[in-house]
Amino acid sequence: MVAGSYALLKIRKHKASIETEEATKNAFVMPFISTVLGYDVFNPAEVIPEFTADVGTKRGEKIDYAIAHDRQVQVLVEVKKINDALKIEGR
Repeated sequence: MVAGSYALLKIRKHKASIETEEATKNAFVMPFISTVLGYDVFNPAEVIPEFTADVGTKRGEKIDYAIAHDRQVQVLVEVKKINDALKIEGR
């Protein structure tokens, strides 16, 4: 089974029991970063938790994860509890 398909099935199966943002990170986001994207979530040089962002509307704020390659941040990941509405601010 393809990693992305597995992740989707896992989310469908367990989303009703996930009640917090932290549980969402542990159950879905960290496995996705690891399995689908291929980063080592336990290597702080690759996946940086609670990253202080200095870009856009998040300047100076904490972002849940920054994903880095060769010490350069490539992706910022902000996590919300599953089923929470997402808002795009600053547009």
